[in-house]
Amino acid sequence: MAYRNPAPTVDIIIEMIDRPSRPIILIERLNIPLGWALPGGFVDYGEAVETAAVREAQEEIGLGIQLLEQFHVYSDPSRDLRKHTISVVFLATATGQPIAGDDAKNFKLFDLWELPKNLCFDHDQILQDYWRYRHYGKRP
Repeated sequence: MAYRNPAPTVDIIIEMIDRPSRPIILIERLNIPLGWALPGGFVDYGEAVETAAVREAQEEIGLGIQLLEQFHVYSDPSRDLRKHTISVVFLATATGQPIAGDDAKNFKLFDLWELPKNLCFDHDQILQDYWRYRHYGKRP
């Protein structure tokens, strides 16, 4: 009997603490689905989710990050149309100059009140939840 399990992923909300208003980094995806997304990706076999988050940030934006906390887990089976994924979302900080790499076509710093409309996956929901947490202390 074969079992089908969701694939574990990480997404990282990274605040640039060396900039006014502490904008977050979004990447413009090079691969389908196209659009803007939080930095992140699949967890490798034998890898802790925290290690995956740090690795993915380095690969996609070329920055070392400081993980602050695990924010929430998102597991709606329809969150990624390619396959069922479960994302562990982390809050992190960084300083320096990001560089687009890996599957990032580009990156941009965004204030939470000026996010793009074409967000991939369920990242619009994640960022709405984060906005409520950052401003009112309410977790999803």
